[in-house]
Amino acid sequence: MSYVSDFGASTFDEFYRGTSRRLVRYAYGLTGDLRDAQDLAQEAYVRAWQRWSKLATYDNAEAWLRLVVTRQATDRWRSRAARARRAPQTGLPPQVDDTTLDVLALMSAMCRLPIDQRRAVAMHYLLDMPIADIAAETGVAVGTVKSWLSRGRAALAESLSPTASTTGGHDV
Repeated sequence: MSYVSDFGASTFDEFYRGTSRRLVRYAYGLTGDLRDAQDLAQEAYVRAWQRWSKLATYDNAEAWLRLVVTRQATDRWRSRAARARRAPQTGLPPQVDDTTLDVLALMSAMCRLPIDQRRAVAMHYLLDMPIADIAAETGVAVGTVKSWLSRGRAALAESLSPTASTTGGHDV
């Protein structure tokens, strides 16, 4: 998808309008937190704006955005993991409905996936990207993406199964 108009001039506004919802959805799939997802997307667009004259010529500038978001998310996880080791856990907010708990459980399970699996799951299921496109964007074979998706689904199923919540993920 090219963002170069018929007049030869690219418009960042068109690019932003055409990609922003998908990018936030992708970032949310990686982080499990809407505010973080919005922050990551905003930072990616700031970087895109700064490089727009070059980025507008890319065959898939949206893939560049996803790469920026993935790298930013990885940096945040590392930073938060270090802080979490130093701070006590506070638990859930006082009044959380069942739907919120389900979303929290899913996003928590997603965040435990290795980054390659999480990225593939987010691209395939949240962005409806075909496996071949994911393989091309990530620079791996189609079979590797299929493996990531298979392992990611299996890990999510295990994490979200009723037995996982009562036995810590292992059958007794």
